[in-house]
Amino acid sequence: MVAGMAAKKITIHVDGTLLRRAQRCTGEGVTATIRRGLELVAAGEAYDRLRALRGKVSFSVDLKTLRADRR
Repeated sequence: MVAGMAAKKITIHVDGTLLRRAQRCTGEGVTATIRRGLELVAAGEAYDRLRALRGKVSFSVDLKTLRADRR
């Protein structure tokens, strides 16, 4: 189990050069590198859904009021 999640063991075929490049970027091993890549894909999809909402959501508090709380 990984961080409270049910883990699934899989076998994948990946270009060796791509994997080495990704591992160099993450500084991690194969499993952690693949996991990070999957997390980035999932996060990108969530970001796309949020971006689709741009301009479609109205807020009842104006920007000046929100910034006043920071002082």
